[in-house]
Amino acid sequence: MHILPLKRYRMTLWSIALAFFAVSTATAQSRVVLPAGSVILVRTTAPLQSASARTGQMFETNVEGSVGVDEFTVIPAGSKIRGVISLATPATRQQSGVIEVVFDRLMLPNGSTFPITGRLTSTDSAERRQIESDPNARVVLVGERGGIGAGIAGAGSGKSANNILAALGSMLSEGRDVNVPAGTALAVQLDNAVTLRGGGRLRGVEGSTIYTAAERVRAAQQALAQANYYRGPLTGNLDDPTRTALFQFQVDRGLSATGNLDGRTAQALGLNLGIGIGGGLSGSALTPSAASAVRRDAQNLVSRFRSEVTASSVGRLDATRAYAQGDLDLWFALSAFADNASIYEQIVTNGGNRDAAVLAGRALAGAARRVDAAMQTTRTSAQVQNAWAAVRRQITTIDTAPQTM
Repeated sequence: MHILPLKRYRMTLWSIALAFFAVSTATAQSRVVLPAGSVILVRTTAPLQSASARTGQMFETNVEGSVGVDEFTVIPAGSKIRGVISLATPATRQQSGVIEVVFDRLMLPNGSTFPITGRLTSTDSAERRQIESDPNARVVLVGERGGIGAGIAGAGSGKSANNILAALGSMLSEGRDVNVPAGTALAVQLDNAVTLRGGGRLRGVEGSTIYTAAERVRAAQQALAQANYYRGPLTGNLDDPTRTALFQFQVDRGLSATGNLDGRTAQALGLNLGIGIGGGLSGSALTPSAASAVRRDAQNLVSRFRSEVTASSVGRLDATRAYAQGDLDLWFALSAFADNASIYEQIVTNGGNRDAAVLAGRALAGAARRVDAAMQTTRTSAQVQNAWAAVRRQITTIDTAPQTM
């Protein structure tokens, strides 16, 4: 038996432990979650025909391009998603053919495979609304309802083929078979999150990248709210209301309507996607239009409060009024915030330094907290309080610290 000296033995153990830790850390850092609800665009590699399809039959689809999540590529170009035909009925003289498919496996070019739970959805607004009208709907292809020889429809939540056909009703009246040619674009919606290994770090904005980080989702929610697509709270969660708002925005802008917060959609919303990517500071920035709104509302609020304390634009105060220290503290804090908001607007609008935009946002958030503190020391009208609360909501994405209001 070969025995190592004690000192060398200890050094060997430390080396092994450090190597294991480094490998474990790298592995943990490379794990990226593709969230439930994400939509992946694919193309069929062979025809799907209800006249010949059989339940249990498998088929493959090619993923369009590569798919990234936040900073990493997770589904490289050349990947495939396997589909399984879960229901197939050929056409008769009285009713059209029907095919139902599910998706159960993601296959990467390097041979790695991942189990998934996916279902068919649509990027067409009318079909998507029909599908989403019943959250338990079985989504099926129906013969001769579209230009590809099949249309997508929600078919109710029944488990049997008879229940599905009954739910489709008059949609089957064409009496034609499903005939989806090879190369047809389909949309796969994930029912469950999938944990994947991150590939190369993205160095710029890619249209197919799906953004899931809370700060980016919150910024998207804010931009969607300002455009009257979203009415919920700014949670930073990529939930169903947020996906619905994204989908409708994409439809109206002529983008691929997936409901994903992808690169093309984020750019159309005016989000600053450079923040936090490629080694920059982690943080968020308002869009130029949002920064302008904050500056404008802050200036209006200063004018409103100055009117309340009967002060002129040149600082002349009412000689007959007894002012409290809190009155002047709040006036100074609001005026400083408005000036800071003007500087912030210039930094965001002119661009040129991503990290500076993050730092400027932190500085503006600090000025907002000074207004919060001053609000606690004086009595002011409900109009001023409500106006400040509205400004506060506008800068939620750049201020993650707890508010004192």
